[in-house]
Amino acid sequence: MARGRTIAIVSGASVLAVGAAAGGLYYVLHTRGTPAETAQRFAAAWQAGDQARMSAELATPRQLGVYDQQRTALAVESTEIELGAVTERDGRASVPYRATMTLKNVGRWSYKGQLDLIVADRTWKIDWTPKTLHPSYTGTGAFALKTSWPERAAITDAAGDRIDSGAVGGSVQQLVGFLDKATKKDVARLGSSYKVGQAVGRGGLQETFQERLAGAPSTEIQLGETTLEKIVGAKGEPLQTSLDPRTQAAAVTAVKDLPKPTSMVAIRPSTGEILAVVNNRGGFNRALDGRYPPGSTFKAVTAIGLLAAGLSPQDTVTCPQYATVGGLKIRNSEKAEFGSLSFLDSFAHSCNTTFAPLAEQRLGADKLLKTAESVGFNQPLSIGLPATKASFPRAESDAELAAESFGQARITASPLSMASVAAAIADGTWRPPTLVPGVKQKAAERRLPRGVKDELHAMMAAVVTKGTAKAAGLPSGTHGKTGTAEYGTGEKLDSHAWFMGFRGDVAFAVVVEGGGGGGKVAAPVAATFLRALTAS
Repeated sequence: MARGRTIAIVSGASVLAVGAAAGGLYYVLHTRGTPAETAQRFAAAWQAGDQARMSAELATPRQLGVYDQQRTALAVESTEIELGAVTERDGRASVPYRATMTLKNVGRWSYKGQLDLIVADRTWKIDWTPKTLHPSYTGTGAFALKTSWPERAAITDAAGDRIDSGAVGGSVQQLVGFLDKATKKDVARLGSSYKVGQAVGRGGLQETFQERLAGAPSTEIQLGETTLEKIVGAKGEPLQTSLDPRTQAAAVTAVKDLPKPTSMVAIRPSTGEILAVVNNRGGFNRALDGRYPPGSTFKAVTAIGLLAAGLSPQDTVTCPQYATVGGLKIRNSEKAEFGSLSFLDSFAHSCNTTFAPLAEQRLGADKLLKTAESVGFNQPLSIGLPATKASFPRAESDAELAAESFGQARITASPLSMASVAAAIADGTWRPPTLVPGVKQKAAERRLPRGVKDELHAMMAAVVTKGTAKAAGLPSGTHGKTGTAEYGTGEKLDSHAWFMGFRGDVAFAVVVEGGGGGGKVAAPVAATFLRALTAS
């Protein structure tokens, strides 16, 4: 019995000894997580720029503001941390990493480092030191960029001639923009490789394509007095526009001597490329940003809808002196009336009293809206610099629909937009206009309904040969539509004078602000333009 008890005691002591020895093993086996998991969480937080999450993985609290300093000073757009294999020994671990950062205007920069880990509170934690961020970081000094920029690339016209020298005309200068000294806001927007006072693009193409034209600087990445890396820059890429010097010169000739603000845009219908943009007044760019009622030039859009709905240019319609639609009393310019006539002739004579009833009877608000949007209204413009899109609100009543049918009510358009309409009719396809070939477009091309192109060509030719533009002196082969767009309030309203059309592979639109009748004022401007273009 005694021996049994002794054995039992000895056995008990042995169990206690084994238990004590196993305590450390138990502690190790029950450490939460692994070094790899902790390193992965820290790396993910670093990539995200989340200091709070990074701090949560540290064995000892540290200030990690240097990560933000690095990110801001180097204009880091993104960070990727690639972890290597874990090495673990005597309660410590290390994980090698490769940090790859994309620096704005500079490129990618990579370096190697190491994450050290220890067990704290039974959890693997990062044993952070300054070298955790970068092997050369000692806790003092700041990251910085030292840059040397290449010569700025050129902006040219379609012929390859520079248009950014400051010697070009005012209308081209509006498109090009200019160089200005960078402000703090510019540096914050462009990145810290730029410095306050450095030349940057302001307005127009210079601003839109700043990074392309400026290129990438040769850059030294510095930490205090130490250069960590030298990155070779890249030359700026030249920007060739679609501006055609002949067409631009002809447009300037047409508008330069007019006493009222006048703007003109020409487009190549087969491509949508903008050939000319001209304003005879500086400041506000009316050609691209004007918001004018298009007046009867919009009848060409309404005609697209009516022709697609089955109306023929030869069909008989009426053009009385007055018509009433939805309670709105409508008259023609100068109270003209033509009785019964063909749809083609009513278009040539610009009969409001024909178009308003037909729009109400055959189209309605939804079809007219759809037709307008098929030739660029309400579509985003991506020409290479800011431009105001044409606006066509859906008619909320028959009276508004009637007014919209001949380009009044709440419709607004610029010469750019109406030249784009003319180009669509010329070619049979609406193409988003562009000043920079190849620039990504937000709007898609739209084809006109089958058969409409040829019929509308005949109708627009009639405007020139026997209609409202007959006396304008337009050269043979011109197709067009006049517009007299009333604006303002009161009993007697002023009018903008419009003419839009095409000849060959050149479509155009011109507006004379407050000019009066389109046939008497704007169409002769177009005639001067076309004659100058032919002579050049």
